[in-house]
Amino acid sequence: MIPIKNKKKNLEATVEEMRNFAFTYIEKYAPSKQQLKTYLLKKYLKTKIPSVNKSNITDLINLVLEDLEKTKFINDKFYSNSKAKSLIQRGSSINKIRNYLFSKGVKDKYIKTTLDEIIANNEDQDFFSAIKVCKKKRIGPSRDENNRPLFYKKDIGILARSGFDFDTSKRVMDLEKSEYLKIINLL
Repeated sequence: MIPIKNKKKNLEATVEEMRNFAFTYIEKYAPSKQQLKTYLLKKYLKTKIPSVNKSNITDLINLVLEDLEKTKFINDKFYSNSKAKSLIQRGSSINKIRNYLFSKGVKDKYIKTTLDEIIANNEDQDFFSAIKVCKKKRIGPSRDENNRPLFYKKDIGILARSGFDFDTSKRVMDLEKSEYLKIINLL
């Protein structure tokens, strides 16, 4: 009977320890649920706790994550919206945002609602993001007029690797310098 009580105390201490690790990680990084789960799993697989089986660790992590979700320390919907807004400010395409959120373990329903909201607010978001990329990397319309035809394929490739489709890339690349400067002043 005595070893069982000690085991319970160790489990309670482990859960409390896990919460503390989760809180410090949340303070520092503001992660998605999946990122926090991965972090806690790695943390506890490295440490050797004699009384806790490794199969029980996932149950404990899920318990802590559910508790953090109920208290709204973790919210994948909020994470999805905030990351998407910051990526838009940097000039990321819709495809790049979708892939980034997917790689961070955000559920498809949150990704879809976030992207639908972005498209509803600005139907031509990819066009403006592509212009931001052109400004940042000094390609396309921001290049000197003499060099634009020379670097056309290279610039289209840069925009394609940034996640923009061919039509959007071509539309941005065909902008006149004066139109481009007007749009940049509006952004």
